Amino acid sequence: MAMATRVATTRAATTRATRPTRPTRVAARASTGADDFATLETLIAADDERAAVAFAESSPSLPAFGRGKGVPKRSYTLEELRLNKIDTREFLAPEDSTLDDVRNKLQVAALAGVGAAYATHAMPTSALVGNVVGLAFFLTADQIANAGGIEALLVDSAARVLSPTYAKRVALHEAGHFLVAYLTGFLPKAYTLSSLDAFLSSRRLNVQAGTTFCDALFQEEIASGKLKSSSLDVYSCVALAGVATEWLRFGRAEGGLADINQLDNLMRGLGFTQKKADDQVRFAVLNTVTLLRTHAGAHDALADAMMAGKGVAACIRAIEERVDASTLRREEGPVEVELIDREGGE
Repeated sequence: MAMATRVATTRAATTRATRPTRPTRVAARASTGADDFATLETLIAADDERAAVAFAESSPSLPAFGRGKGVPKRSYTLEELRLNKIDTREFLAPEDSTLDDVRNKLQVAALAGVGAAYATHAMPTSALVGNVVGLAFFLTADQIANAGGIEALLVDSAARVLSPTYAKRVALHEAGHFLVAYLTGFLPKAYTLSSLDAFLSSRRLNVQAGTTFCDALFQEEIASGKLKSSSLDVYSCVALAGVATEWLRFGRAEGGLADINQLDNLMRGLGFTQKKADDQVRFAVLNTVTLLRTHAGAHDALADAMMAGKGVAACIRAIEERVDASTLRREEGPVEVELIDREGGE
């Protein structure tokens, strides 16, 4: 998941503020219909984040935006998570075994090719040695210049051929980020499902699958030193959604370690104690798993739309068409919002 955070390492304190009520939305989904999705796509394409978010909040065609019904915000124990069939030891320890296996297979294949060429004299020894040295130099240069970007692109592309589940796993992982963000009011902006797609769209190496968001307001909160507790809750859930998806669908997570580390760095930057960080993570884990379990059908439809290469608005439409209105929160009045002040004491 790609979502930058710029956080200074300071202590955290809390104050109170009031969040205004969002515009009331009509319960019925049939209104302007396709026009609203086209408008949203236009605003996102124009990189007008504020207008896109405001439109999503007010559009009657997007009743699920920011209204996913999760769990109450409070401190949860490990036992409560276990009662909900969540084992955090497996959940928060992803291991990228598929890509490691593919990388090993490619190395074995390369060595086998070298051995076969040497044994059959298909290539002069001097040329063979030169090719091996050249390949080693190329890989070393790639690590230095591109942080291993070319190797990552080759391994990711090979995994889609050698592993029958890899592409679907990645799509579900990113759809998890996308869906949880949408349900918690964090508007998705773009996504990519492979290193090759990322390279073709941005001409950047060492960029893998990821989802970006309309996060200008979140970044402003970070820069101001006053981060809403509700914003941190959303960020935490979105960060863990990919890991949660893989754990739910495949029994263990492979991708998502960078997401966990990013969340950990954010809480460290906010000066969280270990207990406060644990409380935040446990809430986010339970809330995210609850949303993904509740909206499994929308999750599948979204992953299919993403694998088909549909635009963000079309992906959102896939969510809206599958979400059960009875699983959404009702519109709320003004609520108190806790702020985390980086410049105060705890």
